[in-house]
Amino acid sequence: MNRYLQIAVGIAAALGLSLATTAVLAQSPGMGPGMMHRGQGMGHGTGAGNHNPTARHTAMLTRQDAHSSADMGLVDELLASHTAIKRTVTRLPDGIKTVTESDDPKVAQAIKAHVASMSGRLQDGREFNIFSTTLPVIFDNADKIKSVVEMTEKGAMVTRTSTDAKVTAALQAHAGEVTELVQEGMAAFHRGMMSRMAMGPGGPRGSPGTGAPQDRSAPATP
Repeated sequence: MNRYLQIAVGIAAALGLSLATTAVLAQSPGMGPGMMHRGQGMGHGTGAGNHNPTARHTAMLTRQDAHSSADMGLVDELLASHTAIKRTVTRLPDGIKTVTESDDPKVAQAIKAHVASMSGRLQDGREFNIFSTTLPVIFDNADKIKSVVEMTEKGAMVTRTSTDAKVTAALQAHAGEVTELVQEGMAAFHRGMMSRMAMGPGGPRGSPGTGAPQDRSAPATP
């Protein structure tokens, strides 16, 4: 274990975070986007042991249910294939419109499956979150959000709006978080987990950012 990871693991232990957080950091060979190859992390079972990235990431979720592992597997697959994904974000006065697509049929199908699953989670109030401080606001105010989801040939187009200014800000900020993941893959994912360590034992819901999400949304497209 190099000095950086020793320090990171020490911080995690000092903050009293879960052993899953420490395991993810200690077992990760690097912080760059190339650390996970395409196909790795596609396993959806939680019993594969510590060598299964999806199992470790699933253990990091703030809330879990019967579909958490499968949904995390999709996220890992998309992160591993992030260079094949094209995404645009249009900021609306009351929300966002995103288009996320890929010329790779397998990646396009994964995008559609992920969007469909997350839309269902939002509708049902089943939170899916590891480190985002914007998602608690979005899930807690799901009844204030109007969603229009359209599957395209290569992915999905999603429009989410709200008349609540706080929710609108969270939607726009979360769109920026997702764009960072698309642009940087696992590098952005690990940066997010480091941010979670800094949040303390309360995690995303205990962070000051939960009440005032940082605006990291992409610029509006023409």
